[in-house]
Amino acid sequence: MRAIRKTKPGPGLEVCDVPKPIPGPGDVLIRVHHAGVCGTDLHIAQWDEWAQGRIRPPVVLGHEFAGEVVEVGEDVGDEFSPGELVTAEGHIICGHCRQCRTGNGHICQRTSIIGVDRNGAFADFIAMPATNVMALGDIPTTVGAIMDPMGNAFHTVLTGAEVPGSTVLILGCGPIGCFAVGIAKAAGAVRVIGTDVNPTRLELARRMGADVVIDVRSEDPVARVLAETGGEGADLVCEMSGHPTALAQAFKAARLGGRVNLLGLPKGEVPLDLSNDVIFRGITVYGVIGRRMYETWHQMRTFLGTGHLDPTPVITHRFPLEDIDPALEAIASGAAGKVILEVGT
Repeated sequence: MRAIRKTKPGPGLEVCDVPKPIPGPGDVLIRVHHAGVCGTDLHIAQWDEWAQGRIRPPVVLGHEFAGEVVEVGEDVGDEFSPGELVTAEGHIICGHCRQCRTGNGHICQRTSIIGVDRNGAFADFIAMPATNVMALGDIPTTVGAIMDPMGNAFHTVLTGAEVPGSTVLILGCGPIGCFAVGIAKAAGAVRVIGTDVNPTRLELARRMGADVVIDVRSEDPVARVLAETGGEGADLVCEMSGHPTALAQAFKAARLGGRVNLLGLPKGEVPLDLSNDVIFRGITVYGVIGRRMYETWHQMRTFLGTGHLDPTPVITHRFPLEDIDPALEAIASGAAGKVILEVGT
């Protein structure tokens, strides 16, 4: 089968011919229809410091996908049938550590990620543990292929905050930030504010329902948020960029007793005035990683399946599998929202 592999250390990827995976007794073999391309794939292709410390070539890339069941392992039972459209949680967990046994599998101590730690979905076929596979129902595979990053946004927006009737601030309107804008609106926020430095991304945020968009190159976002909220600040701040300046703004823009949920990953240590920005202001801080298994997936299927959320405005580019280099170039340019590979039907 065709696959996009990191064949050896160093920059670049290769489109290769590799053996088709053989599903185990508890696996589902899936023919990939669509796969999402993200910043992680760009890091691996560029072979940056993170990739050098994490990736062990050769490995097939891709951790966002959706497709069609073609074979079911003998221990799977009748939960999935050939021809059924599915997606899958890309974090494969142990099921035995304390975190897994207390409903916190998203922070499993032994997580293995497809397309990073083991072969992924930039291929014609992928075998996945049935426990990770989710039926799509009427959700198309173009949308199913982006439920992994969309799940990060669901996790960020819907954890711990009373979103209905609230003001939500999204700092960083990349694809996940734009998904977060739409989720906050669909969940009942009365005011959603998005910030970025990229006009294309700000326009996508507006298309996803942002009531206010702020170009932080020309406007102080904290002052604008305070002006929009009568001096109170945002009830929920979702920091999606990881930029040190945005992280500082997140705490200053939250209202007293508000909540800051952190998804963006800073490259190094970030200074934080814990006394004045967090403790004295009664701020609740939550670190977001992945998707809560499987609460987040059920939330997504409800929002998407009922039409309460339409994420398709964020999808700006589609490429055939072989065009992985142009797909990565589109992401690197900053002119793309979500990029999808069309693998097969």
